Amino acid sequence: MRIVLVLWMTLLLIGCKPDDYDPSLPPKGFANNISLKVAYTLGAIEPTLTKVEVPESIMEHKDLVYKTINNTSLKLDIYHLKALKKEAPLIIFIHGGAWEKGKKSNVLHYLISYAQKGYVTASLQYRLSGVAKYPAQLLDVRDAVSWLKSHAKDYNINIQKVAIAGGSAGAHLAMQYAYTHSSNAQDSNGIATKVQAVINIYGPSDLTTEVAKKEKRVHRLFGKTYEEAPEMYRNASPITYVNKNSPPTISFHGTLDELVPYGQSKKLHETLNAYGVPSYYHELKGWPHAMDLSAKVFSYIQYHTDIFLEKHLKL
Repeated sequence: MRIVLVLWMTLLLIGCKPDDYDPSLPPKGFANNISLKVAYTLGAIEPTLTKVEVPESIMEHKDLVYKTINNTSLKLDIYHLKALKKEAPLIIFIHGGAWEKGKKSNVLHYLISYAQKGYVTASLQYRLSGVAKYPAQLLDVRDAVSWLKSHAKDYNINIQKVAIAGGSAGAHLAMQYAYTHSSNAQDSNGIATKVQAVINIYGPSDLTTEVAKKEKRVHRLFGKTYEEAPEMYRNASPITYVNKNSPPTISFHGTLDELVPYGQSKKLHETLNAYGVPSYYHELKGWPHAMDLSAKVFSYIQYHTDIFLEKHLKL
């Protein structure tokens, strides 16, 4: 207890009070990930409330089966205002977890927040890398998007206004889907597969970087190392598919991210710009991976995402 108090007093002395910083700027006194972790532990950084209750005003459609494969039913959840009477834009949130863990309820705080703002929101279960290797995860996202669009009338979804979002591995899958479905192609139901916007929260856009090549979680995703299957790594990199028809994209990345270096989102932004695609890049100095666990960063991401969606989805 004495150690905790000493650390807490140290943080206060160097100016680390929770209300002292703008989330877009480096947190005062937090020079590295170690000091940030200490700050989180001591409560010097207000955490995001991720375990939320479904408000009375929100309709929850839980565990809807969108696909059955190998005797396993894959499910998704949908949220919207109970008072919603007309078609609304859809935001599909994909959970992270290095492709090997996590669940659709992990993004409930995003789902509820945007449902309260008038959007229809959805999150989906996908096969993890311990169950099936890539591209199984991408195929699951594809089938979930198709299911949501084909059932649009049941949930007041406007299929012409769809955004796909994710954090970390979820952002990778969101980008990979969006950039590989940027043409005017249709699914088996005759519905356009393209989405209109992408929200990338510290996701890896290039799996051929030196960091990605050495990452064991990436090896487990493919079941092969980069040396064994370099083309597989390239083909699974969203940046490979960016073209002039790619959907507008907003990216958020912290400069202290050791898991997915922020250069990934910076390079993606530059590539999108080169093709004339609207791209918005927010580089948050002094923040690590999973930075939206900070309430201030979570609010920052929502603030700028709201502006982005208003422009490109027009609620």
